[in-house]
Amino acid sequence: MAVEENMAALLTETRNPRSTEIDALPTEAMLRVINEEDSTVPARVAEQMPQIARALDAIHERIAKGGRLYYIGAGTSGRLGVLDASECPPTYSVPRDLVQGIIAGGDGALRVSAEGAEDSRDQGARDLIANGFNQSPGLDVLVGIAASGRTPYVLGAMELARSLGCLTIGLSCVPGSLVAQAAEIAITPATGPEVITGSTRMKAGTATKLVLNMLSTGLMVKLGHVYGNLMTNVAPTNEKLVDRAERIVSAATGVGSAKAADLLQSGGSVKTAIVMHARGLDRTHAEQALARAGGALRRALRDESTS
Repeated sequence: MAVEENMAALLTETRNPRSTEIDALPTEAMLRVINEEDSTVPARVAEQMPQIARALDAIHERIAKGGRLYYIGAGTSGRLGVLDASECPPTYSVPRDLVQGIIAGGDGALRVSAEGAEDSRDQGARDLIANGFNQSPGLDVLVGIAASGRTPYVLGAMELARSLGCLTIGLSCVPGSLVAQAAEIAITPATGPEVITGSTRMKAGTATKLVLNMLSTGLMVKLGHVYGNLMTNVAPTNEKLVDRAERIVSAATGVGSAKAADLLQSGGSVKTAIVMHARGLDRTHAEQALARAGGALRRALRDESTS
């Protein structure tokens, strides 16, 4: 597949007529131009909701069978993927390899740009394999992220993933891009010309962050790691998180803060504490109910096979 040569024709590279005089504007007027352009992004993401929903269902189906979710990208796209992946374990207490982010140039590129690293298709494929992709054959999912939709590093990884029979999702901001064409499911919020021409860390980056938020959060909800809108899989590993865990137990059960603290201490986890109180179970039987429900609290609360 040949890499698209005419960069100037890409939607993300065209000049924005609303910001052509931005350098001549007073401070507040300059900021209003940026803010007004930013405000257009959620609508572009909303237009992609059917594709995002399709992608989420497909991801969940594979993760539920033992697969994992990978993001790969270069520059801003790679950083956003790594950010989203790195926040899943502390927020939802999932294994660190369940959601993984890979950036061209390695972890050093998170702080210092390694722009040339994005030009190798082969390196994208090598990095994907080096991070354990496809250890459960056909179940891992790759989200290739590239605002321009043409990054060779990402395309190489996507081609490898498809050759292995894995699901590929392309997240870009250029309709019909090479990344969109390489994907089984394409998510393409067309955010249009940037305030600063070609600076895709702005609107395109914002759209990317919104989509990744939905994919990872939606996945955790579907896996049963959320009850209502409560973060019931949180691990109380520091003072802030202990306080949050106690407040979650209190909100889910209606008990006061002191009782919530006692339940949490007795149960050892938020979910166990809630099941103990709601079902009148001891810790062992509460944990058994959760195990039967696959860790999903709502199902465990409906399970009447143990009392």
